[in-house]
Amino acid sequence: MIRTRFAPSPTGFLHIGGARTALFSWAYARRHAGRFLLRIEDTDLVRSTPEAVQAILGGMQWLGLEHDEGPFYQTQRMDRYRAVIEQMLAAGSAYHCYMTPEELDHLREEQRAAGAKPRYDGRWRPEPGKTLPPPPAGRAPVVRFRNPTAGVVAWDDLVKGRIEIANAELDDLVIARADGAPTYNFCVVVDDWDMGITHVIRGDDHVNNTPRQINILQALGAEVPLYAHLSMILGDDGQKLSKRHGAVSVMQYDEQGYLPEAVLNYLARLGWSHGDDEIFSLQQFCEWFDLDHITASAAQFNTDKLNWLNAHYLKRAGTARLAELVRPRLQARGVNVGTIPSLTAIVDLYKERAGNLNELADMAEVFYIDLHPKAELLAKHLTAEALPVLGEFIDRLPEVAWEAAAIGGLIKDCVTRHGLKMPRLAMPLRVLLTGLEQTPSVDAVVALLPRATVLRRLAAGRDAALSAAGTS
Repeated sequence: MIRTRFAPSPTGFLHIGGARTALFSWAYARRHAGRFLLRIEDTDLVRSTPEAVQAILGGMQWLGLEHDEGPFYQTQRMDRYRAVIEQMLAAGSAYHCYMTPEELDHLREEQRAAGAKPRYDGRWRPEPGKTLPPPPAGRAPVVRFRNPTAGVVAWDDLVKGRIEIANAELDDLVIARADGAPTYNFCVVVDDWDMGITHVIRGDDHVNNTPRQINILQALGAEVPLYAHLSMILGDDGQKLSKRHGAVSVMQYDEQGYLPEAVLNYLARLGWSHGDDEIFSLQQFCEWFDLDHITASAAQFNTDKLNWLNAHYLKRAGTARLAELVRPRLQARGVNVGTIPSLTAIVDLYKERAGNLNELADMAEVFYIDLHPKAELLAKHLTAEALPVLGEFIDRLPEVAWEAAAIGGLIKDCVTRHGLKMPRLAMPLRVLLTGLEQTPSVDAVVALLPRATVLRRLAAGRDAALSAAGTS
């Protein structure tokens, strides 16, 4: 059975690169009826925080990437790591090293000065015929993995192809610190082994860790998983997308009004393709996804394309669902969303025009607040020519059936009687009822509002315009 995992470190939010890794790992497991595991790699006790853990879990939940097993926390597996280290010490594949950090720093300075690659020199590594000095009294040792010195470590990366690293390039990795805490590279190995991970799909910033991890797995007699290292994501400006450069939290996309299905569809196309298909469901993605069509070159983030996708999904989303997503956004602004007008009806009328949920909330807000159109819009559209036809519309409005068709008929009749074109009345209506010059069909907008609200807004605007005209 295919078993994949997403293993973030809770030292910050779940950013877009991590979300793509999670999506690809999740989809590969779904494509092959496998299992997807979530593992929280929280061994960095200084930088890991409960808030970051919740940010990761919240981001995964918002995206809908449900895990089959976990979440597993490395801090809850310390006994297991220590037991494996003891086994390795007994087997001779690991050893105690008493070199202090200061001694190691001095060694590296000397190596740099000599033009050599800075690395641990193996002074505490046991070798046949080698006599080690007695352990310094009172000094706690680290534990180092006894890396092979000959040959190469190689793997056929499912994205990058064949990769070979000479073992001579690798020094003996610390797998347990002096305080007994196991290190990241070691914990990852034991976790992947214990959890039966068959495919490790992760960012290519981990390529340098892979040869060390493979050597440790082989020393343990464990089966080595297949590796697929995803290329980096560049930002809109072509720079590497990172937590320090443009990689915002996944949940910030929620705050900015994106739909999760739009974000997922966009992430799926960042470095992977299925012919010329641009828009597809998550189910289709899982049916199509493979590792063969992941590009080894960097993918570039394009905000304009994400916005286009989001607008597409907004248009096709269920109106009731969108209304429930817009409602808390309005409430967060202090807007009291009543039953009249219907938020669902407003969303249904406006969703074709919105690019995101926040824009949809902007459009809906004017139906629930005390509206104060801008003075320049009133002066522009409530002209001496428009006021008489607006007055007739207001006078006849109480008697018309409260539906778009009847209201539209009244608008046409009024402008015809005054010998005017439709915009001469439609534009003042838009401005007085919504504060905007651009709206959907004005008769539909009028019909959404309660009759009393329409009459009050129109009369107030007309009276203000008449008063201003009289003053001038």
